[in-house]
Amino acid sequence: MNTSTVAIAGNFKLEGEIKEVRPLGEGFINDTFFIETKGVAPDYILQRKNKRIFSPIPDMMDNIQKVCTHIKKKVLAQGGDPLREAMTIIPATDGKLYFLDAEEEYWAVCRFINDTVAYEAADTPELAYAGGKGIGKFQSLVADLKEPLTNILPGFHDIAYRFKQWKEVLAKNPVGRKKEVAEEISWIESRKTEMLEFWQLVENRTIPTRISHNDTKINNILFDKKGDVLCVIDLDTVLSSTVLNDFGDAMRFYTNTGLEDDKNTDNVSMDMAIFKAFSKGYLEETISFLTPREIEFLAFSARYITYEQVLRFLMDYIDGDNYYKIKYANHNLVRTRAQYRLLLSMEAQYKEMKEFITTYVAGLRN
Repeated sequence: MNTSTVAIAGNFKLEGEIKEVRPLGEGFINDTFFIETKGVAPDYILQRKNKRIFSPIPDMMDNIQKVCTHIKKKVLAQGGDPLREAMTIIPATDGKLYFLDAEEEYWAVCRFINDTVAYEAADTPELAYAGGKGIGKFQSLVADLKEPLTNILPGFHDIAYRFKQWKEVLAKNPVGRKKEVAEEISWIESRKTEMLEFWQLVENRTIPTRISHNDTKINNILFDKKGDVLCVIDLDTVLSSTVLNDFGDAMRFYTNTGLEDDKNTDNVSMDMAIFKAFSKGYLEETISFLTPREIEFLAFSARYITYEQVLRFLMDYIDGDNYYKIKYANHNLVRTRAQYRLLLSMEAQYKEMKEFITTYVAGLRN
């Protein structure tokens, strides 16, 4: 038994006596542990939150609590089980939503939801449809949440902010790599105006600001044993932004036939069947509140988020690989080229993507 994590866990208002605290998963951002209790008491998830990415942590925890409290009220009103259909944050013994240890590391605990199913990839249309339902259901539940959230990730998905960083990195060219990636730089510059025009619609509220999850991988959705969506977890990244970010990021993850860092870009393309399946599930849950402009730009959001990732990988490569962890010397450049191939595939199929969404929305409204 890890006595240090047991001691940390003891600073929270847990039911029952702790039996064991053990590592859970291999998260890239937070350190996660499973708290097993004795007897019939609930089990818990303990996390050390990454204060180097999320800042400030107390505000992040307030954001999560606002969202969870709102979802619980909605679930209860609908006759559901708020302990299973929403995350439950467990406060520390001093009433705070976190515990600050002697090394000034932040810890948080939530109740473990048992008897659930989670998937690592949405590699079939059926799973993609379920993922779309999951993200759509989450957005629907928080669509009427009016309490403001603190922006704990400034500049997140803000392409104007990214272009400021881009300009600075190109000017500095700190490790002399700019010349070798002239073609890749042209990929970014040739689409710059279109991307800025889209983001301007977000900034001027032509596209509304809502609560978005911002980490829409299917392993952040819990399903019950029947395969129905139970709840969305991992709410560290909840923000007030456009919900199109969630749709676009999901499409970047779900539809890629290759790897994010595939060295053979011939493996990489956008799977239209996956796109359509996710879109169906998503729209069935969100059609009641999405505006015409949001629907108009759903397909474009997939291009936008994928383009942003091409930009960020390339920018980090030029900057000397300071942000993303790399496994070999040109890893970020490989990522750049693989994501660009995905972007090209999206652009080639963009007309079909838009037509499908338009047709499906019309069918839902009739």
